[in-house]
Amino acid sequence: MTILFFALTFAITWTSWTAARSFPALQLPLLYVGIFAPAIVALALTAWRERGAGVLALLRRLVEWRVGARWYLFAIGYMAAIKLAVAVIHRVVLGAWPRFGDEPWFLMIAATMFFFVGQTGEEIGWRGYALPRLAARFGFAGASVILGVIWACWHLPLFFFPGADTNGQSFPLYLLQVTAISVAIAWLYVHAKGSLLLTMLMHSAINNTKDIVPSAVPGAANAWALSTSPVAWLTVVLLWLFAIYFLVRMRLYTPYKELAIA
Repeated sequence: MTILFFALTFAITWTSWTAARSFPALQLPLLYVGIFAPAIVALALTAWRERGAGVLALLRRLVEWRVGARWYLFAIGYMAAIKLAVAVIHRVVLGAWPRFGDEPWFLMIAATMFFFVGQTGEEIGWRGYALPRLAARFGFAGASVILGVIWACWHLPLFFFPGADTNGQSFPLYLLQVTAISVAIAWLYVHAKGSLLLTMLMHSAINNTKDIVPSAVPGAANAWALSTSPVAWLTVVLLWLFAIYFLVRMRLYTPYKELAIA
């Protein structure tokens, strides 16, 4: 069923995003169909196998808020802390501050808090459906890496989509970043008792704080090339240093093992 989930999700998303390029009048709705495909497929497969009770159990995790305060801080501040550390390392190693983004910090926080619900389209599928099923076979450490690679590849059409902020950027570097981020979100997931509310919050915070120090290369036009941005590579190094720690800890001890679904 997990393979079927990935196959259907990719088919719907990639078809929708490809069609969005050909039908400008329908571009926005087609883009959203692609974005929400993971949730649509996850809910459909859950309804098929587990009926209404399974769907309700999955949806209840969207409002599971009874989690320690430190995990809220982790969800909101992880990427911001990584980016600020990158700025300091860049200053120490290269002798100059990197380019900082123009977005005011209070707008980043507001966007994270008020628009995190938009992450339901992905999180119901990736962390709500796929992660616990992969974890039943590979453990949460292995599952987080596998899911990270798949999750990154799911975004691939956007690297060739005119107007997208990823258009022409380095996909190999993105793959490394997203896989490490997937590990960090899995670490949050197992400590937050499978709360999708927390993974949505972290997903939103990453999207809204990643450009505190932008990794994107202005004018990049080859999605298969390696990035020329020192900020991007410093970000990858820091993300993976923490990801390795999370992987080791998840392999040695994974709380809430009942979150894995066979």
